[in-house]
Amino acid sequence: MTWTVESVADELLACEAQRRDREPFTDEWADMSLAQAYAVQDETLARRLRRGETLTGVKLGLTSRAKQERMHVSQPFVAWLTDDMILPAGLPVRASRFIHPRVEPEIVFVMGRDLAGPGISAATAMAAVEWILAGAEVIDSRYRNFRFRAPDVIADNASSGAYVTGGVSLRPDQIDVGAEAVSVEVDGQIVDSATGAAILGHPGEALALAANQLAERGLAIKAGQIVLTGGITDAYPVPAGAKLAFHFARLGDIHILGGE
Repeated sequence: MTWTVESVADELLACEAQRRDREPFTDEWADMSLAQAYAVQDETLARRLRRGETLTGVKLGLTSRAKQERMHVSQPFVAWLTDDMILPAGLPVRASRFIHPRVEPEIVFVMGRDLAGPGISAATAMAAVEWILAGAEVIDSRYRNFRFRAPDVIADNASSGAYVTGGVSLRPDQIDVGAEAVSVEVDGQIVDSATGAAILGHPGEALALAANQLAERGLAIKAGQIVLTGGITDAYPVPAGAKLAFHFARLGDIHILGGE
């Protein structure tokens, strides 16, 4: 078939609702542009808002160089968060809700004031942050085996699934967020570790990138919104019964349980 922005949005939301994956659209729509992919993303957001969801902020995807290389994608992406994606602390990641969920630790910013590009630097971005928290994102690509090109993953809202935030809040002058360490525990074993510097050298760079990318579409990050700055480490599967924990040096712990 001939794909359009509207039909791709139809299919992605149907895949999410029906918990089914598919091959990437660029297998058929080979010249899908990044602008068209972001138009799909904005169309799916508009439909989410019309059905009653509330915009809560933005997220970045593939801000780690290692993850970019693994997924054969050369740049980070910005995408949307809504209240329907919130995973309350303590609730399991239920297999019945997702296709093939994986979880990764994140640095989360709560914005104290609006941040609008272009020309935003990391320092300017950090000056707009009110609070810094630990977070975890459940990513859940609608593409089979997480195989996609850049336009596919942008259209798919950067593999959005759900997110949870921790209970410790620090102001930017209370923490060196680039040096903040996190270790990943899976079923009682430490399997990975990294610091905030894995996110483009500093999470503030990711925040600046988000503001500048959004400005190209005439959009901005608003006061009170949250920003997920991207996975600090690799993302880990969370099958039913799995126990994951992300231990941050100063931002506390986040525990994730896989459910049916």
